[in-house]
Amino acid sequence: MKYVIGLDIGTTSTIGLLIGLPDKVLAQASRPVTLHSPEAGWAEEDPDEWWRNVCDIIPELLNKGGVSGEDVAAIGVSGMLPALVTLDAAGNVIRRSIQQSDGRNGAEVSELAAELDSAAFTMRAGNGVNQQLIAAKLRWLEKNEPGNFDRIATVFGSYDYINWKLTGVKAVEQNWALEAGFVDLASGALADDLIALGHVSPSVVPPKCASHAIMGHVTQEAARATGLRTGTPVAGGAADHIASAFAAGVTRPGDVLLKFGGAADIMISTAEAAPDPRMFLDYHLVPGLYMPNGCMASGGSALNWFASKIAQGEAEAAKAAGLSLHQHLDRLSAETPAGADGVQIIPYFLGEKTPIHDPAARGIIHGLSLNHDLRHMWRALLEGFAYAFRHHIEVFADMGHPSTRYFASDGGSNSRLWMQICADVLQAPIQLLRGHPGSSLGAAWVAAVAGGLTEDWGGVANFVTYGELVEPNPDNAGLYDAGYERFRSVYKAVAALS
Repeated sequence: MKYVIGLDIGTTSTIGLLIGLPDKVLAQASRPVTLHSPEAGWAEEDPDEWWRNVCDIIPELLNKGGVSGEDVAAIGVSGMLPALVTLDAAGNVIRRSIQQSDGRNGAEVSELAAELDSAAFTMRAGNGVNQQLIAAKLRWLEKNEPGNFDRIATVFGSYDYINWKLTGVKAVEQNWALEAGFVDLASGALADDLIALGHVSPSVVPPKCASHAIMGHVTQEAARATGLRTGTPVAGGAADHIASAFAAGVTRPGDVLLKFGGAADIMISTAEAAPDPRMFLDYHLVPGLYMPNGCMASGGSALNWFASKIAQGEAEAAKAAGLSLHQHLDRLSAETPAGADGVQIIPYFLGEKTPIHDPAARGIIHGLSLNHDLRHMWRALLEGFAYAFRHHIEVFADMGHPSTRYFASDGGSNSRLWMQICADVLQAPIQLLRGHPGSSLGAAWVAAVAGGLTEDWGGVANFVTYGELVEPNPDNAGLYDAGYERFRSVYKAVAALS
């Protein structure tokens, strides 16, 4: 049996997976990640914490799987993007990463929009002028932390950083580079003038690497830290949302994945690129395909915030029932009717990315009265994300990408209540998945392809089976149609006051 490790540098946790080809999951392990938000709209993490997690996770995987590091044939790493990681000339991390969900750079985005022909930029770079652009993040650093900005010798992403720690080779994976705004879509190459929009030298961005190419090999130092074999090949890696969608079976045009992680993502598989400033554009992991996608700045992170800050008083009751606090809140909220008795939450707690690209947006609780309690607020929060998914589906259709099948993955998909709400709001069946460990599986399969262990992109399907098909309740269609219209209008009304 051939063994491969997939790692995911996620927003709320670092996750590892050990698989045996062709179809065995041998071990899983994870470690929490600290999300720092020292000011409203900020989202930062410590890259060194990611690496410490990796150094803990890999030995645990090997021990659980009964596999020697000598037997691991390849490593693949996925992660959120485009996080900004900066190194100085000595290879030291300059500051905590600025995450993809960070909304501090609104002024810099406006500056770029004033300087550029936005439509031409979108068509050339594949993505619009928005808060995700690394150039906007770099300009913020230049203005607000000039000492740190002046030290920058390397700019890359979360999983690029882990790849460098494993191999000593600096490279940027193709989708980090694309969403960063540094790639000329027509040529597929890094463009010096696009990088220069961040007021840095093009030399600070390492060479671009394809997801399924070998970008380097494990060094002696990394082997000592992880238990891997020196020389183990490391793949270019993958954006977490693209890896998760690929592993879920999103390969046919019109296939859609709803990804319920620390941020809420939505991806659709297409045969053609159709750049649109409202959405992000990525390459599919399968060569020749594309994956337009959207990302909501919060998701599981908003649910975690609600549970820890507002619903902590229910912790003992949850423990007594043998449930997590989230499960307990689901059980309580299942008693409330669809529409949460008029309570509505607009979940823009970190600003919002797609499709509105408004870093100044904030969370809104609307319709709250004295007859409401935690049950209504929790359900309203779940419904808020379902409405946001519906907004994305409408935009995809407007772009010429009709949706045909819906899949759901990652931690939030384990909430049966949330999945029913999403099916009802979308009025479409949602296919749940069994055995889908998330982005780490996609990362592992990319490594298997890169390492020459398989040529079958479809082989990843051996690890995932279909679970329940959640059918929509047609009785809730009208109520949620009205709720969706209110969802859109409340945000517009509040935004007009800002």
